[in-house]
Amino acid sequence: MSASLVYYQDCPFCHHQDIHPLLVAKDYTVSKENFEIWHCGHCTNRFTQSIPDLHHIAPYYRAEAYVSHTDTNKGLINQLYHWVRSYTLGNKRRLIKNISGLKEGSLLDIGAGTGAFAHTMVAAGWKVTALEPDPVARENAANKYGLQLRSSDEMYILPEDSFDVITLWHVLEHVHDLHGYFEQFKQLLKPQGKLVIAVPNYTSKDATIYGQHWAAWDVPRHLYHFSPAGLQQLAHLKGFNIKEMHPMWFDAFYVSMLSEQYKRGESNLLAAFWNGLRSNLGALGDQRKCSSVIYILSRN
Repeated sequence: MSASLVYYQDCPFCHHQDIHPLLVAKDYTVSKENFEIWHCGHCTNRFTQSIPDLHHIAPYYRAEAYVSHTDTNKGLINQLYHWVRSYTLGNKRRLIKNISGLKEGSLLDIGAGTGAFAHTMVAAGWKVTALEPDPVARENAANKYGLQLRSSDEMYILPEDSFDVITLWHVLEHVHDLHGYFEQFKQLLKPQGKLVIAVPNYTSKDATIYGQHWAAWDVPRHLYHFSPAGLQQLAHLKGFNIKEMHPMWFDAFYVSMLSEQYKRGESNLLAAFWNGLRSNLGALGDQRKCSSVIYILSRN
């Protein structure tokens, strides 16, 4: 096996050895390669096996279709993504205000992409530090919003007790140094600070419907695949408590549109809408079943 690949002998979340291969998913976005997804019987989280290490993952992000980096409007799905994002940014801003109890405060946005959320919070009067590993995304943020995003490596040199809120919008599943990040979150948050983590949820109905074609596997860029129970166990292990969970209703439709393309080789908006609706209806009574979930954490 190549030295550039990471092969897990035990669970990368809880370090138990009760792990086994579950399914094979394809990278439809860039490489067209297949990757195994493994399941941990102890914490119930899943992970992509034999992933490129931190120094070799970058080529798997080099696609114009990877909207979080390029901000492309090409194609119907990306156009819909931008339309929905303009609505959800306001929801995120209100959520941050409500959970922090602050009209203005200090915020660290990790994995800021092209800076849309950071820009929204700056406009709302917040002091924002935004980190992004991809230089193309940082350049796009500078050109579009005038934001000077910093490299993700700088998280480890930021001053302690600096932030009222730390946000990771669909970012934690990309982070190689998972445990190191959580340790740093504890250092950087103020005592009453809040950690906001949004990740896909493989226990959702849309994940069940699409199986190996579920777009939110997004291998190998998604290193990890969380269940609500698994994320709760990880949070507890790292000294955090989950205080609230919030659904991300639009994700079921967006993921279903991509999944239809992966499964059929072409778009089927009607089927995608129906399956997204089925997923959301199944989550009405239990938001832990939503396609993606926002977790609000605080330190113990």
